Amino acid sequence: MASYLSALKVRQIAEYGYPDRRPARYEEDHVIPLLLGGSPKSVKNLWPEPVWKVRGRSAADKNAVERRLWKAVCAGDVPLARAQKAIAKDWRTAVRQAGL
Repeated sequence: MASYLSALKVRQIAEYGYPDRRPARYEEDHVIPLLLGGSPKSVKNLWPEPVWKVRGRSAADKNAVERRLWKAVCAGDVPLARAQKAIAKDWRTAVRQAGL
């Protein structure tokens, strides 16, 4: 799995057009997190997430959004499909889009 993700990350960094091409500056992340039923290996569900702050946001901020949505789904406050759609569209607005 590690070699698969490493090769994918290098390819995706180029595809996304990121100016910094150093793989160590990114982590392969799930568009729809595993907590919300995202596919663990699908290329369509993986992207190279910068590990530093970009436009004032970081990987830790996205992780907090993922946990908030997961808790809302588990509590029955948000349907799973709505949470998945919201985070796949734009994680930065997912909480609002999910109706929280």
